[in-house]
Amino acid sequence: MDERKTLDARASGLMIGLCMIWGLQQVILKMAAPDISPLMQIALRSGLAAILLLPLLYLDKAAELFNRQNLQAGALVAFLFSLEFFLLAQALQWTSASHAVVLLYTAPIFVALGLHWKLPSERLSWLQWSGIALAFIGIVVTFIRGQSGTVSAIEQQMLWGDLLALAAGIAWAATTITVRLSSLAQAAVTQTLFYQLAGSFILLFGLAVFLGQASIHFTPLVIGSLAFHTLVVSFASFLAWFWLLRNYLASRLGVFSFLTPLFGIIFGVWLLDERIEPNFILGSILVLAGIVVVSLQGWLRK
Repeated sequence: MDERKTLDARASGLMIGLCMIWGLQQVILKMAAPDISPLMQIALRSGLAAILLLPLLYLDKAAELFNRQNLQAGALVAFLFSLEFFLLAQALQWTSASHAVVLLYTAPIFVALGLHWKLPSERLSWLQWSGIALAFIGIVVTFIRGQSGTVSAIEQQMLWGDLLALAAGIAWAATTITVRLSSLAQAAVTQTLFYQLAGSFILLFGLAVFLGQASIHFTPLVIGSLAFHTLVVSFASFLAWFWLLRNYLASRLGVFSFLTPLFGIIFGVWLLDERIEPNFILGSILVLAGIVVVSLQGWLRK
């Protein structure tokens, strides 16, 4: 029997804070990109956060880091986690941070779809199916380019970046589903996070070197970005996320996830002076509305 709970005030407040942090991270990655590639930033933040996590892992008596079953699941989760952020890092080279954050946070839709087939407690109602349909219509609308039938080179680049960001959202959903359906669902939160951070550092650092994206020009912005992403994003926020995932129903956690794209768009327009196209605004509204319907179906029914 699934003992995870519906959202309470504590979880709701924590989710709002996490949404603000996650909405800001893509913007800061792109701000620092001229001096350090997003891929290298993500690799370094994962490695540094994994080191910070070691004392907590040592103190956590429930952690079984070298348990064979956990290791196998941990390796898969580390790969999927690395894939998500590799795709996101590449997306940020081609599209805006605002576009990337909206498409990345389609993940709750794919999580709901994946868990529907496996867990009775996560079965989708007809109302949730309508929300998923609404979200997919929104995704299609966000990809509309060119009013005259032609697409410029810049629009083609942004389209490619948008596709990569959407793929990153699917990879994130796959990571969440794997955690829920594997032995990691009962493993220590610190253990699951360590698998992801250590694994992604190894894989992403290697990819950054291989792709020629490993150069760094240390500036105050680069140092601040690494500190923010290491201490706040990769360490504190991910630790909080897995605690929530372990204690609350995954579909209910999406109740506030629609705030992350909103924060991302606000920060992108404010800090990066990004321009948001009318069709992308409409598509984003449809996507966010779909996420709300999927996440709030119990309350909407009442």
